[in-house]
This record gives sequence, structure tokens and C-alpha cells, in this order.
Amino acid sequence: MFSLLRRDPGRLTPELAHQQTSDGTAVLLDVRETPEWNAGHAPGALPLPLSRLVAGASLPAAAQGKPVVTICRSGHRSRQAAKLLEERGVQAKDVTGGMTAWVRAGLPVTGSRGGSGGVIA
Repeated sequence: MFSLLRRDPGRLTPELAHQQTSDGTAVLLDVRETPEWNAGHAPGALPLPLSRLVAGASLPAAAQGKPVVTICRSGHRSRQAAKLLEERGVQAKDVTGGMTAWVRAGLPVTGSRGGSGGVIA
């Protein structure tokens, strides 16, 4: 699970991230930019682009006070976001391989209009 003593956030497989965010253990925070989000995202994920997070944006209300799992396309930006959030005192982990690995694992993806979505390469 989450450790309060970690200075370097951990990483989760897409399957474990899906389990933890589906059962309410954590909130899934998608740190990709808006066009990527609109193309397809994990159901229930909350959008907050890394660029806004770096600029000092607060977590969405639904994520405040809860453990957070960050996700992006490949895992690079989500790793940065998790480290930044940890520095702010938020329990955070990221998804290894990002949405690309999420899709490969056969996990659900929805588009901005509610239908099935995809991941921008």
C-alpha cells in the first residue's frame, strides 16, 4: 500500500492501479494534456495536466486528502507528478507504462463523449 516514509513514490502496475482506484483506496489523476485526455482516459480518472500541476495548481476537490495514483501516456510525466505531489505531502504513486500499458492490459478506456476511447501515440 502507501507508505508515509517514502521519499521516492512507488510505482503500480496498471492492474493494481485499476484495483486501488476502483475500490476507492486511491484516486486516479490523469496528468496528460487536454487533447490526450479527450481522446481517451480511464473511467473515473480526474484530469490535471502536469503543466498545471507544475505551475502550482491544486488537486481537484475529489482528490484532496486521499492517496493519489498518477497516470500519463507512457509513465514519464506521471512519475514527475507523483514526485511533485509527494513533495507537497500527498501520498502518491504512479502507473508504470501509463495509459499505453493500461490499454495493453485490457483495462477500460472512455472518450470525452462517454464512448470507448483510445490513447494518442
